[in-house]
Order: sequence, then structure tokens, then C-alpha cells
Amino acid sequence: MNKSEIDLKGLLTVYTKHWKWFAACTIVALGLAFLNLRYAIPQYNASAKILILQEKTATSELSVLQDLNVLPGGKTEIKDEIQILRARSNFMQVIRDLRLNVRYFVMGNVKDTELYGDANYPFSIDFLAADSIINKSEHEFYVDLNSDTSVMYSEFENGPFKNYDFGTNISTKIGDIVLTPYWDRMNRFQNKRLKVVVNPIPSVVQRYRSKIKISPADELSNIVNISLTDAIQKRAMDLIDNLIATYNKNGVEDKKAVADRTSRFINDRIADIYNNLSSVDESAETFKSSRGIADLGSQSSVNFTQSAAGERDLQDASIQLNIANSMKDLISNQSDYEIIPTNVGLSDQGISTSAQRYNELVAQRNRLLESSNEKNPVIVKLDQQLESLRRGMQSSLNNVTNNLDLRVNSLSKQLSQINSRIYAAPSNERALRDISRKQQTTESLYLYLLQKREESQITFASATPKSKVVDAAYAENPFPVSPKPKIIYLAALMVGLMIPFGVIYTSILLDDKIHNKIDLEKMVQGIPVLAEIPKLGRKEEKLVKNADRSVLAESLRILRTNLDYTLRSKKNSKRGSIIFVTSSVPGEGKTLVSSNLSMIFADTNKKVLLIGADIRNPKLYTFFSNSNEIDQLGKPKHRATVGLTEYLLGSAKSVRDIVNTTLVHSNTIDVIYSGKIPPNPTELLMSSRMKDLLDEVSELYDYIVVDTAPLMVVTDTLLINQYADKLLYITKAGVTQRKVLDFPLKLHKEGKLKGLAFVVNNVKGSNLGYGGRYGYGYGKTVKKWWNFAS
Repeated sequence: MNKSEIDLKGLLTVYTKHWKWFAACTIVALGLAFLNLRYAIPQYNASAKILILQEKTATSELSVLQDLNVLPGGKTEIKDEIQILRARSNFMQVIRDLRLNVRYFVMGNVKDTELYGDANYPFSIDFLAADSIINKSEHEFYVDLNSDTSVMYSEFENGPFKNYDFGTNISTKIGDIVLTPYWDRMNRFQNKRLKVVVNPIPSVVQRYRSKIKISPADELSNIVNISLTDAIQKRAMDLIDNLIATYNKNGVEDKKAVADRTSRFINDRIADIYNNLSSVDESAETFKSSRGIADLGSQSSVNFTQSAAGERDLQDASIQLNIANSMKDLISNQSDYEIIPTNVGLSDQGISTSAQRYNELVAQRNRLLESSNEKNPVIVKLDQQLESLRRGMQSSLNNVTNNLDLRVNSLSKQLSQINSRIYAAPSNERALRDISRKQQTTESLYLYLLQKREESQITFASATPKSKVVDAAYAENPFPVSPKPKIIYLAALMVGLMIPFGVIYTSILLDDKIHNKIDLEKMVQGIPVLAEIPKLGRKEEKLVKNADRSVLAESLRILRTNLDYTLRSKKNSKRGSIIFVTSSVPGEGKTLVSSNLSMIFADTNKKVLLIGADIRNPKLYTFFSNSNEIDQLGKPKHRATVGLTEYLLGSAKSVRDIVNTTLVHSNTIDVIYSGKIPPNPTELLMSSRMKDLLDEVSELYDYIVVDTAPLMVVTDTLLINQYADKLLYITKAGVTQRKVLDFPLKLHKEGKLKGLAFVVNNVKGSNLGYGGRYGYGYGKTVKKWWNFAS
């Protein structure tokens, strides 16, 4: 098994031992998901399809620009129609028609139920205030239907409620309202509380515009898909159908507006030409009467035939030139973007196509200006398109008029040559011919405009919608599209697992403490970690007893066994083993370990001496103050006042004077207390009497356990470390920082610490050993929590 596999198992162990947290968080997350699904408002989807109809027109010189996407057309036209479809003005009209700004709710204990449709409302609401006020107002009120003839009204959910008869005015902050009941539905709402919410139409419009989805079915398709998700599927279907109907209605009205403008233009031209025609007829009549002319006879067939053909061509060219000049003047004289006439008779169909597109954009711009201003980006874009179309039409009209001018001049020259021969005839005939020519030209233009007026009226009467409904709004799925139980439960499961995982991972990432033997072994590779001491509760015994099978006793037996193995290499086996116990700082448990190590050695009938060498901050008294102390005669005595300090100072002459035989839980050990706290502890420990003491007691005892001062606080332990056979360095789980261990490791590397070994104290039960307790406490039966009551 390689190292990576061991690390992976250790990492999994860190998480699996907290399985209860994973289970608890998962159950809570799934419970919250269940509550969310139980009380969330389901959302349903409705869809529709329409085909955008494009008018078929002949190609022209402007069609090349459309192919190059310089002018609107193709995909851009579909996108423009989609923007028109979702225009704010369309939605405002739909919201007004369906009255979606007024909503009815049946109050529930947790979740309210919304009603929709006149067939489901218990009463109707008539607002007496102006629509302009209602459409911008926000109001909410509550109604109790406890009677067939009256209603309890309040603007607060918990009252106070006031009784009103149906049909009477109810005063509110948005003006008076009148409630009219639907008697056939009242019974369904008896003893129920209803809430009515009135929202401003602009906010409702904004909400539905953000929710609706309008997109082409395909990149090259003219079919548009429309879908909407709402809490009430019927409402979504009604909104989509009404939106399509409003879009088509506006398209028809736009086409009728163009046809009407064209008719007015033609009528104005007909009136002017009719006056000219009357004037020419009067001139012919006056000329013939004054000259007494009835019939001038026929002239040469050749001259007349050529003259007639030339005159017809000149008349046609003159008509086209007249219309083109009128159209050019109309476009040039526009101060703002206005609808221009179409289908006025120009032979160039490209100009007619551009005029139709121009009128469509003008109509769209006028509708947008009803609810916006000229700085709106959509209107700015429309202005750019209109300006481009206007310049294109002006350019085309200039080309047409130039060509017609050249043609008129050419025809005039040809006709002049023919007429030069005719002018040789009598002057009467020539004068009458001029009058007849004017008469024919004016009459032809008059008849032509009459024909175009009829065509314009036909266009007005036969205006078709801009789209065809492929699929009316329908319920694509009878089941709600949200919330989705599977996804929510899956997300809840992931969140329930990720929260404890994230907490544990973060704690591991930020943790810089030692927690058990495994953590310590990774830090001090090559130096033995002899044992780990379990964490004790407040009520647990701090000192082990004879034949004790507690977790503490078993861990100390492991420590004793591992110490014996490391001490077997001593050369002088007759001499007792000297074991120093220290730590980094106070409070890490060195006195606890040294006291219990002495007790566990004494349990094997070995002679054990415990020395309190921490003369600055002695703690041994706290462990043995309640024990029975006996002297050499077997009689109990009070707490000793003579200890190590007195021996080092010389006031106690022999070791026998400072040794206290102590009976603890049927085990007897000898203890040398630290004595009084001296002013110069460092100098005392450096004296030769310290060596003499340890040499002497090593001849008398099997094990000498020395409780020394913390290593990082004072230098006392370093001064006497040379006398030790083994130095137990105590670390405290959850307290000792990893970087602190650099200090003893550095001293060991420099040879300043002799026989260094580590012990981990205060280890939690779940962290003991390699994922278990080594079977600690096998003789102890733990009563389950569910049996405590019995």
C-alpha cells in the first residue's frame, strides 16, 4: 500500500467520522426542499406559433442594397417584427383588455390561491375614478363574503372590517369602487376571506415583458415561437392570443393609414387636374367658336400617324415626370417623418417598395412615441432607417426625373420635327392641334389618377394582418415547469452534503493544531510517538486505580509498554530508569501524564519515585492533596513542606528527608514535591546536588519520573536534560500548534535534547488511534440514551 492510498484513507476517515453531521444536514435540506415544494407556487407554460407575412414586390435598384443588408430586409425584418410584437404599447393594450392589473386571491393558512377569469370571480369591481388614475395606482384590500347581500371590507388583513351592501360605493385611496356579486358563484366563497390586489399597469407590463419569450423558429424561418410561463396557464394562453391579435390589428391599421394618405394625395391631384382640364376644354370651345371651325379635315396620314405616336410617348413621359416631381417635392418638404403615398402610378416599382417600407417604419415609430420619447434607442434606430430610406427614395426619384427629362426633351425634339411639317398647314389647324394636345394630356392624367384612387380604395378595404396564426396558444404541458421536484431534491441533497463538507474542509484548511498520534507522527518523522492520552471529562477520575480498565488506564499501559521497549538499550540494567516529562507551555498535561505514569508503573509492583522538578510552578500537590500520605512508620501525616528546593539548598541533608510515601487508590508511590518556590530556580537546578540526587535515587528505584518545567517558557529542563534516560514531550490535542513543534525538533537536531519522545494528551475519543479506540474501555458498559429514563 503506497503513501497516497494511506493519505486517501485518512482523508476519508476525517469526513466519515462526522457522518452524523452529513446525515443531519441532508435531512434538514431535504425537509426544506419538501416544504418549498409543498408551498411554492407552480408555474405553467403556454406556447404559440405565428408566421410573419411578407408582401411580394417587384425588384428595383434598391433591392441590391437589401441583398447587401444595407437596407432592412430578410433576417433583420423578422427581428424588427419581433421587436414590434413585444412593444410596450402592445402589452399595455393587452393588460387593459384582460384587466391583468387586478388580481383575486383566496386567503389560505400558508399559501393563497389565485383566481383568474370572470367565470371564477365571486364579484366584479367597478372603479369610479378615471382610468388614468387606476392604471397608475397600487392598492390592496380584503373582503369577507359572509352574506349574500353585503360584504365585509378592510384594507388590512386582520381588520378592522366594515360592512357594505353590494352595489354601494366603497371609498378607497384610489377612489370609490363598487362590488357587484355573481350570485351563482357566491356559495363557493362563503366564510372565506379574499384579497384583491390592484397593481399599476406599467409594472404589470414590465413583469410580463420580461417573462415572455419570442424567438424565430429557425435562422432562415419566418415562423416565430412565443412562450410564456405563469402561475395560471389559462392566463398565459389568453395573454399570448391577445398579444397576437393586437399585433395583427395594429398592422392592419397601419396599412389602412397608408392607403388613406395615398387616397388624400390622389384626390388633391385630381382636383387640380380637373381644373386644368376644364380650362383646356373652354379654350378649345372658345377657339372654335371665334374662328367658326367645325372640321379642319384630315392631313397627311404619315404626318398625323407620326405625330400621334410621338404625342402619346410624350404624354406618357410627361405624366411620369409630373408624378415623380410631385413625389420628390412631397418627400423633400417633409419636416418630420410622416406617411407618404404609395402606388401613385410610377413605373419604377422599387420606389413603391421603399415607400411601403418607409410607411411601416413611420407607423412603428408613431406607436412607440405614444409610450416613449425620441431618445429611446429603438426610436433612434428607426430614425436612422427612415433617413436611409428617404435618401434612397430621393436618389431614385432624382434618377427617374433625370431620365424622364431626357426622354421628354428627346420626344419633344422628334415631335417638333414632325410638327414643323404640320405647321406648314393653316394657322387655325395648328392652333387647334395645340389645344387638342393639351386637352388629351390633361384628360389622360385625370383618368389615370381616377384609376389609382380606385386601386387605393381597394387596398384600404383589403388590408390583411401582418401575421398568420400557425398554432394558437396552447398548453404545451399540463404539468408545471417549475418547481421541478427531482432537481430541487437533488440540489437539496447536494447542499446538505456540501455544507458539512465545506465546514469540515475549511476547518481542516485553517487548522494548525495537533489532534492525535497520526498528526504528530507526520510532523516528527523519525522520533517516536509513544502513546496518546484520551480527553477526560470533568467528573472523570484524574488518577488511575489498581486494575483500572478505563480508557485512560489502557492508554497509560500502552505508554508504559512503549517506554520499556525504548529503555531496554540502557547499558547499566541495574540502575533505575530516569524519565523526564515536559511540554511546550503550561497546561498541556505534563503533570497529569507524569502522575499517572508513576501510578501505572507502581501497578506492576515496581519501585517508583515521582519528582516535582517544576519548582517555579508546582502542580503535584493538586493531584495528591486528597491522597493519604503515610510516613515510614505507616502513620498518616500532613502535606509535606520539605521538597526538592530544600534538598538543593542543603537544608535537607538526605534524600530520605524529602521523600513522601503516598498511598493512592491502593497503590503506593514515593513522591518528592518541589518544595518552596526559590528566587533562583535556574542556579539551584545547575548545582551538583541535582546530579547527586538523581544518581542516588536511580540506585534505589526502578523508575524515576521527573515532572519538569515547560521547555519553551524557561530553560530549567534543558539544564538537567543530560541526566535523563528518556524525555517525554507532552503535546495537547487541539491546543498545541504545529509550528511550536519546530522548537523541540530543532533542539533535538542540535543534540540538546536527549532521548526525545512524544506523547499526545487530551485526544478526543473519535480521534484515538488509526480510526478507533484500540478497544479502550472494553470492560465498561455504556447505557444508551434511550434507556436513561428507565
